[in-house]
Parts: sequence; C-alpha cells; structure tokens
Amino acid sequence: ADHVVVIPARDEAQHIARAVNSFPGSDVVVVDDQSSDGTAEVACAAGAHVRQAGPLQRDWKGKANACWTGALYTESAWILFVDADTWYEPALLPSILDYATSEGLVAVSVLPQQHLGGILSKVLLPYAFGLYFTGVDPVRVNDDRRQEALANGQCLLVRRDAYEFIQGHRAVITSAVEDLALAKLFKRHRMKIRIVRAQTMAHARMYDSPRAIWHGFEKTCFKFLRLNRRTAIVVAAAATVMISWLPMLIYLLHKGERTAAALFFFVPALAWLPWYESVFTAFLAPVAIYLFQIIAFSAMAKEFFGIKTRWKGRHI
Repeated sequence: ADHVVVIPARDEAQHIARAVNSFPGSDVVVVDDQSSDGTAEVACAAGAHVRQAGPLQRDWKGKANACWTGALYTESAWILFVDADTWYEPALLPSILDYATSEGLVAVSVLPQQHLGGILSKVLLPYAFGLYFTGVDPVRVNDDRRQEALANGQCLLVRRDAYEFIQGHRAVITSAVEDLALAKLFKRHRMKIRIVRAQTMAHARMYDSPRAIWHGFEKTCFKFLRLNRRTAIVVAAAATVMISWLPMLIYLLHKGERTAAALFFFVPALAWLPWYESVFTAFLAPVAIYLFQIIAFSAMAKEFFGIKTRWKGRHI
C-alpha cells in the first residue's frame, strides 16, 4: 500500500540509522526536533529525508509537534510513525499494512519486544509494564464500541484520511501521552483501531540510564492513568496488594510462622516471573515494587503541584 515512514527524533544520533535502515525501499522522513548531537546528519547519511520540526508554542510537546510536521510533509495514503529508538524486521511493514487494510482499520498500534539494558531496567521495567497491563482489558481496548483506549506511539500506523479528519497529532499536541490521546479521539469518532503484539518483528529499547527511567515514568505514569479511569482503579488496587507483601512478611515472622513466611517470601518472584527475563531478576521483584512506588509518589507530587519533569533538555 502507498505509505511513508515518519520518525520524530531529538538527540538520537546513536539510534536513528538503525531505525531508518529497518525500512529499505520505503520513503522515510526523519523530523529533527532541534537535536544537538548530529541526528540530522546521521539520518541523512542513512538515506532518510530530513525535515526540521516546526517551532514549539507554549505547552506544545516536542514529539507530537514533530509527528505533525512529518505528516504535513507527506501525501501517502498511510503513515507509519515509529520512534527513533525502535527497529524492525523486514516482515513488519508489509504485515501491518496488510492487516490494517484487510481488517478495515484506520489505525494499528504495535507493542514491540522491549530490550532491557542495565540491571535497574531489568528489575523495574518488567514490573512497571506488568502492573500497567493488569488494568488493560485487550477486548475492550480493541472494541470500537467501548470508550477504553490504548495505543503505543513507538509504532503507530494510521490511515491519512482518518488522521487528518481528527487533526492528527495537532489535536493532541499538548499531551505528554499523545498516543493514548489519539486512540481516544479515533474511538470517539467510532473509527476502528487495534493494538497488537508483534514481538518477533518489532523491537525497542526505551531507556538507557537510571535517570531516563525515573524521568520517563514521572512524565507519563499519572497522565496515562488519568485518561483511563478503569485502568487506574485496577492498577492502584494491584499496586496496593503488592505493597502489602513486606508488611505481611514481617507480620508472619513476628507471629513465629517461619514456614509460612519462608513460602510467602517467594510470592513476588512467582507472581512476576512471566514478565521477567530470568529467575534471578524475578527474585528482585520486591525491589521494583517499592522503588516504583517512590517514583509514583514523586510523579503524583509533581502532578499535584504542577512541577514539570525535565526530559531531553525540555521541561514537560
């Protein structure tokens, strides 16, 4: 199908060539969002068409602005938005286009395989992803008759006519979770969208440092939950259950129930093992349980007091 690939990028010189090279034979537009590390030059050398993002206005978010700029530069029937820190197997592009057209969809969002870096990523991210998805009902988010929505801006295919009808990223340009906001707009207009897994064809590595993990969750976690109230309630309940693990363990030890306490010690590892890469990191799930709560409280305080989080040189 007639398509173009749009990649918004800010200071992604070390990743952008891999993303561009994932789509040989396709027109790839990299929208450089005022990078300071040579992203534009690397993207151009990799064969992409490079455009500069439009100027940011007050409260506009850089990624949404770059995506909207990229869309304005193109005329294809389909637009595939992908992040600069993702990469893909050759089968992804024809597969997602075929799936969208055969199912009569206006948008398809892909959940890629998350490749984790350091030990903090391997301990914290699986817990955070698992916790969020306890509140996601895949049937409801993929049912266009339901208001619950979910999308992943790391890899999002949209049909241009529908995208332009809702004003695309321009309509959600002030949102820090523009992908979810877009999904809700599509659903509000009763358009058919889907979110799917493609973990053998799509790959991502979101955070390269502990600071990036902390700030990444701070800027998005409460904004995600605020847009999906049912998900927020279930996630809060699940987090409360997990937090109770340590007090319960202490209580059992205090009561002299050492056998029960010994068995209860393994509960987090067993509960979260499917989300972790190894048994070793699963045994560190208690660290993630309480560290994530610290990040969540920090995000909640910033949200309440209107304090912005610094992300890629900007305050969001």
